[in-house]
Amino acid sequence: MSLIDLNVLETESAESYHANSKDYLSSHQLIEFMNCPFLYRKRRAGLIAAIESPSFLIGRAAHCRILEGVDVYESEFAIGGPVNPSTGKPYGVATKKFIEWQDSQNKPVISFERSELINSLNSGVRQNNYANDLLANGKAEGVVRAEYCGVQCQIRIDWLNPYFGIVDLKTCDDLTWFESDARRFHYHHQLAFYQNVLDQKIGQLVPVYVIAVEKKEPYRCGVWLVANETLLLARTEIESAIDRLKLAQTADEWLTGYEELRILDFTLR
Repeated sequence: MSLIDLNVLETESAESYHANSKDYLSSHQLIEFMNCPFLYRKRRAGLIAAIESPSFLIGRAAHCRILEGVDVYESEFAIGGPVNPSTGKPYGVATKKFIEWQDSQNKPVISFERSELINSLNSGVRQNNYANDLLANGKAEGVVRAEYCGVQCQIRIDWLNPYFGIVDLKTCDDLTWFESDARRFHYHHQLAFYQNVLDQKIGQLVPVYVIAVEKKEPYRCGVWLVANETLLLARTEIESAIDRLKLAQTADEWLTGYEELRILDFTLR
């Protein structure tokens, strides 16, 4: 018997999901508010243009390849590029031929080199038995919207397994430092947000897992079950942040977090 009915998930494109961000609070928006309310406000007001970095594009393509399969991956991205007939090798991404080909595509472009990286990431994930078990059943990129702490929220879950729960996929530079990176990038807050918004919809707190794979040789893949104590602490912190967000909206006051004089003292232990 499954833990979760996957029909709770809505299916929509990433573009549609992000277009709704003006009306719904997401985990990334809340984390940005926690880091700097002023930056959150400027981005929400459209004063900062959203620019997709090359690393973000690779991550998005890797998610598609690993979670949705090769057919969806090849339909969503233009892969490869023109080949030099004289050498039989692909033109470089900085050449006029490649740029002209790239401009003629109607979807994001993944060069041969980046495509090889994405295939290696997929292979790395498939070498981990725990990752294979988590990804054996479920649905990718499902959307849930619900009211949480009096705020309309939305989440787009990388993978929801009906037996195991929420599965989040991360790419990283080095698995050795992944746990410290997870704290630095607020992954625990992101995943607690997912868990609790989903709870508003289904009435239960489901387990949360993270699959992380390196973006370099040997493309090691690790799987973590996020501890209940960590999720509970993160829940307290995100709910406190939502309360502060509502106060900031009421007062229309958006601070940087660095208004006070600070002391730089390297003698402190």
